Amino acid sequence: MADKGNPLVTLRSWHRPLVVLAGVMGVLCAASLLGLLFDDRTLVNAPVWLKPLKFSVSVGLYALTLAWLLTHVRRGRRAGWWFGTVFAAGIGLDVGLIVVQMIFRGTTLHFNKATPADVAINNVVAGGAYAAWLMTAAVVVLLLFQRLPDRALTSALRWGTGLALAGMGVAMLMFSPSPAQRAVLDAGGKPPTFGAHSVGVEDGGPGLPVLGWSTAGGDLRIPHFVGIHGLQVLPLLAFGLLLLARRYPVLSADVVRRRVVRIAGVGYAGQLALLTWQAQRGQSIVHPDFWTLAAAFALVLAVAGAVAVAVRPSAEILRSAR
Repeated sequence: MADKGNPLVTLRSWHRPLVVLAGVMGVLCAASLLGLLFDDRTLVNAPVWLKPLKFSVSVGLYALTLAWLLTHVRRGRRAGWWFGTVFAAGIGLDVGLIVVQMIFRGTTLHFNKATPADVAINNVVAGGAYAAWLMTAAVVVLLLFQRLPDRALTSALRWGTGLALAGMGVAMLMFSPSPAQRAVLDAGGKPPTFGAHSVGVEDGGPGLPVLGWSTAGGDLRIPHFVGIHGLQVLPLLAFGLLLLARRYPVLSADVVRRRVVRIAGVGYAGQLALLTWQAQRGQSIVHPDFWTLAAAFALVLAVAGAVAVAVRPSAEILRSAR
């Protein structure tokens, strides 16, 4: 049993299949770093080991967070265990197929329709991704029925998993044909790839170092990345507020920290929507236009104002009590 009074709980109570998945991702991360050093092969203008590296880090962090999150499930614990296990199997299979395709077959994974084998592998990957999405949704539902000692952490877990679910959903937008693929389809042909990360430009163009996000057009990987890692950001914020409460009495009230977390959740959702809107317009993250900057400024102003309003009444109460 997890310690109900300790939000960190013991590692032994964490979801074991997810912890194993995180360990495997750690091994893959180390192998990918060695591959980047000693294997000079490239694919779509990027080192073949770069995508396995990025996926190993992202999936490893996500798996550990989900494993910890499931320790807080009291009602429906058995169902939660199965949700986590199916998630681990689906995502683990997907990452394994990335390695098979890119490292051993020397071809791309996502959107690859070049051969029947590539189509079959893509279908399996899609199945794993949909399974992970559904399992995350199921965990969100479970969390709605849990009562945790800290209300701010409860809100952070619910908002974080909801945002992760939305971030996974953004990936669905990638499975639309690019202009070049559409031209082939309109001509009655079958393009070797179907779908793309980039919007307004073809995949494989200039991008940010390591991340690879397009600097020439929109890139749906950005909101996808931001969304799924809301699962780490908001719980970390809740813990950070708990630590800051030792220094700032206004944060010692559980209700104040919960308000701040909820405002941060709304702001994070706004950021996710803004990044998705920017990418869908074919606009690079490094070249925002006036409307993107205006929307970002308005979002920051609204969040800052809401936080100021949320903490001010409690500050007045604390001062009057002295």
